[in-house]
Amino acid sequence: MALPVVFEERIAANGARIGIARLNAEKALNALSLEMIDLLAGRLAAWATDPGVALVVLEGAGEKAFSAGADLHKVHEAMLAHHASAQRDDIRGNAYAAGFFGREYRLDYTIHTYPKPLLCWGHGIVMGGGVGLMSGASHRVVTHESRVAMPEITIGLYPDVGGSWLLGRMPGATGLFLALTGARLHASDVLFVKLADYCIDHARKYAVFDALLTQSWTRATDDNRRLLSAALRTFAETDLPHGPLRLHFDLINKLCGTGELTDVVAAITGLKTEDAWLARAAATLAAGSPSTAALSYELQRRAKYMSLADVFRMEFVAALHCARRPDFAEGIRALLIDKDQKPRWQPPTLAQVTPEWTEGFFTSPWKARVHPLADLGA
Repeated sequence: MALPVVFEERIAANGARIGIARLNAEKALNALSLEMIDLLAGRLAAWATDPGVALVVLEGAGEKAFSAGADLHKVHEAMLAHHASAQRDDIRGNAYAAGFFGREYRLDYTIHTYPKPLLCWGHGIVMGGGVGLMSGASHRVVTHESRVAMPEITIGLYPDVGGSWLLGRMPGATGLFLALTGARLHASDVLFVKLADYCIDHARKYAVFDALLTQSWTRATDDNRRLLSAALRTFAETDLPHGPLRLHFDLINKLCGTGELTDVVAAITGLKTEDAWLARAAATLAAGSPSTAALSYELQRRAKYMSLADVFRMEFVAALHCARRPDFAEGIRALLIDKDQKPRWQPPTLAQVTPEWTEGFFTSPWKARVHPLADLGA
C-alpha cells in the first residue's frame, strides 16, 4: 500500500541534496490526514538538521490539487462520538481533534520557521489546510491552474492554520472578505495578497526542478535562499492580468468598511451585481455559518498584534470549541456525508449570535504554561 506522503532526495551537481516531500493521496485531492501530518513533521525535522540537505520541496501528487485541506471524515466521526459522551462539555474530551489540530498547527509553525529554504509548488486546488502548508514556505509557487481559498464558512469552522494571522495582514479589507465569503483566488490575486511569491507555468515544473540540480548550493541558509530565489525568477511570469479580488479592491474595502459585522454581512449579501465571482462570494456568505462569520471577524481583530505562535495557540482553543459545538459537525454532514447542501446552523442567523456565544470560543481550560502548544516560539 502506497504511503500517504512520498519522500525522495535528489543530488545536485555539487553533491548537495534536495529533499522532496510529495503528498500522495491524489484521489482525495491530497487532503491532509493525521498520518500525513506526522510523516511530514518527522521528515522535515530530520532534513532540518542534516547538513547535506540544502533545501526542501513540498508538492502534491497528480494534476488536480496540492491539497484541498484536511481529511474531515475522521474528524467528523470523532466529533459525533464526543457529542454523545459524558465529556461533551469539555473541549479536552475530544482526543482526536486535539491531536489533529495540535499536530497540524505544529507542522504549519515548523514550516513558517524552517531553518532551510522550503519551496512549495502550490498547483491546482490549495484550500484550508493546504494553505496552512503553503503559506509558511520561504518560496511559494502558484500556477495558472491554482485555486486558493479558505472556505471554512461553508463547514462551520473558520480560516485556521494561522489564517487569522495571514488574512489580517492582507491589503485593505481583503482578508475579512475572504474569510466571510470563502472566495477563490487565481494566481495573480494570490500574489497580490502575498500568499505566494511566484507564478510559474505548471508545464515548466520539471524544468524548474532540473534547474535546481545545477545550482551551487552551500551550507549557508541565506546563500541558498538567494540561489533558490534567483532560479525561480528565471521561470516566473510577470505582468499577469489583475484577478477579481484586485479588480474589485475598492468595492471590497467599501463593503467591509460599513461598520459592525452585521453591517458588513448585510452589505455583501445585499450586493446587486452581475459579476459571477462577486455573486458567488455573496451567496457563499449568505449560506454559511453565522457563528463562523462572527468567530472569523473576532479572531482577526484579536490576532492583529499577536505573534504567530500566540495566534496558533488561540486558534487551537477555538478549533476545539468548534469541534464541541454543533456547526462544525453539521457543516461536514451537509457537505461531505449526506451531501444535501442544507446545513442547519445553530444559531441560524447572525442576529442570534450573541457576544457571549462568540466569547466562549476563546475560553481555555489550560493555563498558559500548560497549553498544549505552549512551547511554540520558545
